[in-house]
Amino acid sequence: MATDVLDVIRTKRDGGALSDEQVEFFIQGYTAGTIADEQAAALCMAILLRDMAPAELATWTQAMIDSGERLDLSSVGRPTVDKHSTGGVGDKVSLPLAPLVAACGAAVPQLSGRGLGHTGGTLDKLEAIPGWRATLGLDEVVAQLRDVGAVICAASDALCPADRKLYALRDVTATVEAIPLIASSIMSKKIAEGTAALVLDVKVGSGAFLPELDRARRLAETMVGLGHAHGVRTVALVTDMDAPLGRAAGNGLEVAEAVEVLRGGGPADLVDVTLALAREMVALAGLDGPDADPAAVLADGRALAVWEAMIRAQGGDPDAPLPVAGTTHPVRAPAAGYLRRLDARAVGVAVWRLGAGRSRKEDPVSPSAGAICLRKPGDRVDAGDPVLELHLDDPDRLGPALAALEGAVEVGPEPPDPRPLIVERIA
Repeated sequence: MATDVLDVIRTKRDGGALSDEQVEFFIQGYTAGTIADEQAAALCMAILLRDMAPAELATWTQAMIDSGERLDLSSVGRPTVDKHSTGGVGDKVSLPLAPLVAACGAAVPQLSGRGLGHTGGTLDKLEAIPGWRATLGLDEVVAQLRDVGAVICAASDALCPADRKLYALRDVTATVEAIPLIASSIMSKKIAEGTAALVLDVKVGSGAFLPELDRARRLAETMVGLGHAHGVRTVALVTDMDAPLGRAAGNGLEVAEAVEVLRGGGPADLVDVTLALAREMVALAGLDGPDADPAAVLADGRALAVWEAMIRAQGGDPDAPLPVAGTTHPVRAPAAGYLRRLDARAVGVAVWRLGAGRSRKEDPVSPSAGAICLRKPGDRVDAGDPVLELHLDDPDRLGPALAALEGAVEVGPEPPDPRPLIVERIA
């Protein structure tokens, strides 16, 4: 095994592929603290600039998995399947999706994260529900999957400790965008959680982490390849995130909209993406027949029942009223015509500035702040019609939020060309 971290850095700096021994030496050493942050930062930058070969990346991902525990889901008594989204604005799909797929007969172990920057975090959204708790022990996760069929919770510190260290380092060294490091970060955690199958929702458009289709496609292909290499049945859908998904953006507002979907309503785009992902998950889990038809299960109330059971199992009250902001403020159409664009990233930044998001992991978030999209691209508007409704409790946050929305609402004489919700499928 290599004993010199400088050799590891030089190999990648000069465009070489790291050997299995070099990868294992680095991941073990950095996790244990025997490799310094500045040396790890140098290697991350070299990976960003020089890339990684598929076999090299598979070894890197395995070493990250091996840095901690791996969840054993063999006792849950159902086929296991999970979903991961690369994040977007108004992307509350996990909330209706996990109970929907569980109601179809699968076990859904959704280990989720918190929001950072303009994209929201699933745990922040659920914490708007009175009493709900994000942190569960591994035994609690397995028991809830067996009893309820779905769990959405924080990842245990025991899973992939190497990823936590590398993620924090990448955030402060301008190496977040390295596709091999994004892919291994996501897939190491999903593989370590023990799921047998995985559906990836890779967002593309202005509100996505990777706005360009070629990079979103490459990330999807890389993650699907890693899943296959590690024995996890994996499919990716590349989905649109140029405008906010659904109408609500912000923690409590998104929970309310997710429940609306589970009750058989909700915005068409949110329902369509949820059902598309659910169908992929049910197929990968090997379930079929009328009892495993996501559209039918959503319509007849079975998914709503699982949602309520899932929330109660984690201490929440699904019937409790959600927090409501003290103030609302409209953002109006600048002219008459068709709404041609509602920039997702701008809306996400505005919602973040209203208090729904955070700049640092330790920042608190508001459960009631956010925005409602009263109009979506393609809708007809008159000058002065409200397009967005901002929700806030702190009046000092309104000015910065409005500044983020300058130029975000575009109106023209013709409707925009429709964008497909499901851009590509990669398997």
